[in-house]
Amino acid sequence: MSYKLIVDRPRFEALEYVVEEKNGKQGPELFVQGVYAEAEKTNKNHRAYPLDEMKREIGRYVKEMVEPGRALGELNHPSTAEVDLERASHMIVDIKQEGNQFIGKSKVLSTPCGRIAANLIQDGAALGMSTRAVGRLTENDSGVNIVSDMRLIAVDMVADPSCPSAFVNGILESKNYILADHGGYEEAYSNFELGLRDIPKKDLETYLQEQIVSFFQKIAERQ
Repeated sequence: MSYKLIVDRPRFEALEYVVEEKNGKQGPELFVQGVYAEAEKTNKNHRAYPLDEMKREIGRYVKEMVEPGRALGELNHPSTAEVDLERASHMIVDIKQEGNQFIGKSKVLSTPCGRIAANLIQDGAALGMSTRAVGRLTENDSGVNIVSDMRLIAVDMVADPSCPSAFVNGILESKNYILADHGGYEEAYSNFELGLRDIPKKDLETYLQEQIVSFFQKIAERQ
């Protein structure tokens, strides 16, 4: 069964930064809170999440990941369907539903990526939260992809998706993942991503053509 790696960020909400002082010798802690996900509205990626689908999956995620202290997120979206502990920047401590929106709160960690995030915030950078999940996409008559069988992997901290790197991120959103027998996700198109990392300034058209041909050859081999 084929699944898509799906990344989405609410299109309008900015995060609120909160510094909470602690008693004793423990220093202050930085939290970010705001809208982490939204259902029933078509986002800028032409996708929509049914409320029942998102409510079910976020309920599972809260129970299995948030409550036990396992809900880690990364600084910027990786290209995999797993959380890399070395790149963890924050830990979600709460997610609550308010209508069609899901409001989250995350503690910025003292990890290397967490310190980078804290410094960006301190320097005035506007960061956002973006969900990373796997699921199935079914296009409706209006051209909107309806998400089903959603499984939330993480909520990552990202910059404004209008930045130039959104070109590569947009490609990575469409990568297929195969649900293996052991329950993990096998990445099908990692070589395509690697080929895009070092796009040459010269002969760009020829290079992209070669990468695309190689990309579809690998798809055919897996069918």
